Amino acid sequence: MLTMKKTALPLALAGLLGLSACVTPQPELSSLDGSVTGNSEGEAPDDLGPEYLVGPYDQLQVFVWRAEELSTDVTVRPDGRISTPLVEDMLAAGKTPSELAQDIEAALAEYVKTPEVTVIVDRFSSTVDQQIRVLGEAQQPAALPYQSGMTVLDVMLGVGGLTEFAAGNRAKLIRGRGEEQRTYRVRLNDLMRQGDVSANVEVRPGDVILIPESRF
Repeated sequence: MLTMKKTALPLALAGLLGLSACVTPQPELSSLDGSVTGNSEGEAPDDLGPEYLVGPYDQLQVFVWRAEELSTDVTVRPDGRISTPLVEDMLAAGKTPSELAQDIEAALAEYVKTPEVTVIVDRFSSTVDQQIRVLGEAQQPAALPYQSGMTVLDVMLGVGGLTEFAAGNRAKLIRGRGEEQRTYRVRLNDLMRQGDVSANVEVRPGDVILIPESRF
């Protein structure tokens, strides 16, 4: 039994080292001018993008753990405020869902011992700079609400994927405005039809994805 334990440890360490060796770098976006944006291997992400910000007319689910009577669905009013049980006229617009949840917790702490609140955006009515827009040969072209850590794959699943006429590998991702605007290549055919995860990249609020039609 002792011999087996001594043998198993080096094997386990070898397996872990093998897994480490298989780690691939974060996929990068290649711009049409040849430059690249993204993270090189071993570096922490330097910009994960901001989280979604709540806006007027967004529909929210406010869940208070172990207090169903305080949980509710609410629509953000035009003035950017919401009212929930025991919490009146709280500013919601301009906050992330997690920030709003923390503010509601602070307000409820006067009435509830250590409240735990979760806020979920059920339906959004956000400004353009908080959306990801998909145009062209998608099954359901649409504007989607940005969520932290969102990728091109998440976006494409949200619009139902590519049409049969899509030239997915000629798709473009447009980021920024004016002089700061940049256009990048995205390989949607490789990602959606070949399962090539190296073609999956992060998106940011305000990104626009254009999918052209195939040329016959």
